[in-house]
Amino acid sequence: MKIYETEILDGLEEALASSNTIAYCAQAESYSPSKTEENIQLAKAIEAGNQDQMDLFYLRSILVSTGWNRNDDVFDPQELWNARTTPEDKPFNYMHDEKDIIGHITGNTLVDFEGNEINENTAEIPSDFNILTTSVIYTAWSDTEQKERMEKIVAEIEQGKWYVSMECLFPEFDYALTGPDGESRVIKRAESSSFLTKHLRAYGGTGQYQNYKVGRLLRNLAFSGKGLVSKPANPRSIILDGTEPFSESQASALDVSLIKENDMSDVLNQQIADLQKDLAEAKAANDSLQSELDSAKSAELEASVAELTEKLAAAEVQVAELTEAMKNGEEKTKKMEEEVEAGKKYMAEMEKEVEAGKKYMAEMEEDYKAMKKKEEMMKRMASLLEIGLTEETAASTVEDFADVDDATFDRVVATLQKAVPAAVAEEAPVVEAKVEEVVAAQEEVTLDEEVDSSEASEADLDAVEEPEAAIAEVVVEDEVESLRAVASEWLGSVLKSSK
Repeated sequence: MKIYETEILDGLEEALASSNTIAYCAQAESYSPSKTEENIQLAKAIEAGNQDQMDLFYLRSILVSTGWNRNDDVFDPQELWNARTTPEDKPFNYMHDEKDIIGHITGNTLVDFEGNEINENTAEIPSDFNILTTSVIYTAWSDTEQKERMEKIVAEIEQGKWYVSMECLFPEFDYALTGPDGESRVIKRAESSSFLTKHLRAYGGTGQYQNYKVGRLLRNLAFSGKGLVSKPANPRSIILDGTEPFSESQASALDVSLIKENDMSDVLNQQIADLQKDLAEAKAANDSLQSELDSAKSAELEASVAELTEKLAAAEVQVAELTEAMKNGEEKTKKMEEEVEAGKKYMAEMEKEVEAGKKYMAEMEEDYKAMKKKEEMMKRMASLLEIGLTEETAASTVEDFADVDDATFDRVVATLQKAVPAAVAEEAPVVEAKVEEVVAAQEEVTLDEEVDSSEASEADLDAVEEPEAAIAEVVVEDEVESLRAVASEWLGSVLKSSK
């Protein structure tokens, strides 16, 4: 079932989604197919085959009637006529439990309110009729408990203690209205008219709107099953027939805009109608008196005419005033609608600005985070450079520890700060001594020109390579290692040039 925006705003979405079925209860009556003299008017329904079976108990009941029932659900003759065959061959269960099937529906027929069968081949659909259904209950069971249970139920049915309930499915409905004049009217359910739903008794309303009685006109009916039920606690749920006649073919269509006004308009409309009625009566009386005056020339008649003329003039003034009041009310309503539309447009624009503001704030927050991260990296880099690491080593260290928090990184810096100066202080004298030895060896080789070049080269190289090897062995994993590597490379180049 389609649910309109107005109905959702009225809080009826769940009720509409879950209430597209109606259960109708009627007294369960037993009957005997063999006693056709007692059921002569229901012959068609009883001729459902397999009559007088010993393992079947036969039932009949009035399912539903045309008209306006006491729950304000309206069954139009045409809609009910179209659904007249849908009850047949449907399951018959116990207390509407679809897993507890105790029989089935055997047939249905149409009867008038006097109980006479209606010929379904008629060209003209009757305005008032009932759907009568017949069904059977299975009485033969191999299970002893089930057999005793069904025997008890059958006995209670014959005592009038049970009812049958039929479910009616409907995917859509319209509105049926009865006005103060007693005339029937129909309004199609749409977005513009859906405000009437909350006034229906089926959805918690009073069944009244302004001066109209409002009912639910069911569409596209289908009867889906039948249940054997105990007498409901609420007598109003037992619906045997329609309490008021209704026929859409004889109802007039009503424009919803004619009733969708404020309460003041309703009062004014009624007052105008009453005044117009009085005016018409006064004119009729005036015409009658004028005729008598012309014939009798009676002073008494002339006085009556004068009085009626005065009343007529006063009534015309009141009609004019009320008409003007209605016009002003319509103008105010139109102005209010325009203001509401302007308000909706303003709210839409504000929502767009809020979304743009949220997006801008998100971008600013990302930029701020990036800036804070960069500032943090620069601060860490500076702390490493300050304790003596090279820019390359410091950058590598910052990258390696990028995901740790500030407290952890401060401990890393403190550890490096202690390790770097100690390593440099420990190895500096060794490097200095080795450099001095290399310089001395170089001078000795240069001054000794008489030594054979090949021998001198081997001896000198042996003397020089020893400190070079000693220096190369000194390796650390921090800044001192870089300093030693540079010194070793420089000494190697000096020795090679001297050789």
